[in-house]
Amino acid sequence: MKRTSTLLAVLCLAMTMLAQGWKANYGGVMLQGFYWDSYQDTKWTNLESQAKELSDYFDLVWLPQSAQARNTTSMGYDDYYWFSNYNSSFGTEAELLSLIGTFKANGIKTIADVVINHRATTAGWFDFPTETYNNVTYTMTSKDVAKNDDGGEALKQAQKEGVQLSDFIDSGEDWPGMRDLDHNSANVQNTVKAYLQMLKDKFGYAGFRYDMVKGYGGKFTAIYNDASQPDFSVGEYWDGDINKVKAWIESTKSDNVPTSAAFDFPIRYTVRNAVNYGNWGAFDGTGLAKDPNYARYAVTFVENHDTEDRGGNSHQDPIRKDTLAANAYILAMPGTPTIFLKHYQAYKNDIKNMISVRKLMGINNESKAVKYSSSSDYYAFTTTGTNGEMLTVLGPAKSFSNTNRWIKLTGGYHWAYYVEKSKADFVWASLASGTYDGEQSVTLTAISDDANAQIVYTTDGSEPTASSTKAANGQALTIPVGTTVLKAGLLVGGVVKNIITRNYNIIDFKPYNINVYVNADDADAAWASAKMTSSSPSINFWVWGGTHKTVKGSWPGDAVTTTETANGKKWFVKEFAITNSNDIVNFVFSVGTGSPQTVDIENIKATTFINISSEKEGGKNKVNVVSTGIDNVVAEQKANNDPYYYTLSGQRIANPTQRGIYIHNGKKVLVK
Repeated sequence: MKRTSTLLAVLCLAMTMLAQGWKANYGGVMLQGFYWDSYQDTKWTNLESQAKELSDYFDLVWLPQSAQARNTTSMGYDDYYWFSNYNSSFGTEAELLSLIGTFKANGIKTIADVVINHRATTAGWFDFPTETYNNVTYTMTSKDVAKNDDGGEALKQAQKEGVQLSDFIDSGEDWPGMRDLDHNSANVQNTVKAYLQMLKDKFGYAGFRYDMVKGYGGKFTAIYNDASQPDFSVGEYWDGDINKVKAWIESTKSDNVPTSAAFDFPIRYTVRNAVNYGNWGAFDGTGLAKDPNYARYAVTFVENHDTEDRGGNSHQDPIRKDTLAANAYILAMPGTPTIFLKHYQAYKNDIKNMISVRKLMGINNESKAVKYSSSSDYYAFTTTGTNGEMLTVLGPAKSFSNTNRWIKLTGGYHWAYYVEKSKADFVWASLASGTYDGEQSVTLTAISDDANAQIVYTTDGSEPTASSTKAANGQALTIPVGTTVLKAGLLVGGVVKNIITRNYNIIDFKPYNINVYVNADDADAAWASAKMTSSSPSINFWVWGGTHKTVKGSWPGDAVTTTETANGKKWFVKEFAITNSNDIVNFVFSVGTGSPQTVDIENIKATTFINISSEKEGGKNKVNVVSTGIDNVVAEQKANNDPYYYTLSGQRIANPTQRGIYIHNGKKVLVK
């Protein structure tokens, strides 16, 4: 009996340790892999193709709610299916499984967006889907809806339909528009537990981001995490009052230990106030990450899909300037930083360098950060990691005075990272790992107070030794087209120390122009002004994606009247420059003030012909993309003045012999 009791105690302790919300001394960084309406950038296949590059910097990737929602095109917050349909706006179930598996193989753990405060219904107020998983059927009914849902409107509807709601009122804030679930319901609890377990077991999610946790009691997060044992749990308690966020973390305790972290909204507002108003001293504000008792449970961020500027009339509450300074702040602070996908896309090299320094210095979610100095034009603080101390300086910093103690490691517009010269022996490479267009330059810098220290490096992936090629401090190396694995270390006293690795994929890409041809002659009568039979035909091009946007800058975009006859047909035509290997153009076409309009046409990077159809999808006209823009070219007809062709991904090749579609002299061609 004693042995059995001891074993049970050990097992219980292990379970408790697993459910402690967020790992102690965790040095990982998370990427929010989506923004509002990021249907192209967040496609599962698109994210999967970036797994290797992302893995050099990110340990976690948070995905949007991944099941099919009520609406055909949706970010998932009108969640409908939980178990049975994972063909969402971002891809198929098979593609999702492949993405998470590839991430895992590359050392990235995936965080699921869990929306359980509310749930959508089919058409009426209470017709939830019935789903079966592992031979168990799950059904929610009106009795699983909070008694005071929608300010009493749900109760009126229930009485009209002759059905009952729960006996309990909502355990949190009411949210209108969908049914607020009663988490006191045993059926709701059992269904949620099974749902979370499925996300782990079937899909391989490592943890959960709980949406709108203000909507139900924090004790239920503890119940769900105790049951499912995620590696990571973070709640969206959207409030700038630090005491309220702390109280929510405390409410998730199990065996007196928090089972969930929380997004650090207080520090987000601290950052917003500092950068939006150029008030650098405001960085002294509050934040979970600034409190040693809660830093472990602080998931810091400066922007997300709810606060970003969505354009039009939805300006939300965005960071309006100094995005780099904002990110440099959280990446030097305790807590677990979460980088917004749009910020990563716009400032890749800077953000990668920030993450590299964070990891180089061993900064984690329980590191110590202390104010160093400040003035009207800067704010400076030190952070102590497991590998030493670093100094962060934010702002124009014209009045900042450096001392011999610190040496600048890297920096950019209104941000800089310094390290202690006397306590470091390592090499810094200025160019972050990644894929680039055209040959690049990387500068190697020695960080040491030993005058005899030497930089040694290799470019073939082998470990540098004392006999490897040496570089002078501050020497620039050229990274050629192709794949290069740069490894560099510091040779001190005959020993190579602190080797760093950079992985470069350099594409020999040349910019080219494409034409996008559009015809609305087959569309319905509402498109009369865009038909070529009109006396003054015109069509609106709404453009976004890559380096592209409309000249007008507001819906419905630019009115195009230029026409061209091609392949025996008259088309509206507009030219676009494809400036890099990742560049794409997305479109919506319309007439008049923007109605009617087409569905979205995405990921265009070659000359394309688009016919607008009279067929509708969700009230929008569908389109047919035809292949008349492809020139048929046989090998004997290749131009002698430029033997190089390019794949659609931008790879440069000479005289292709394999049949396929290529870019040649700026045109999309088919080699037969």
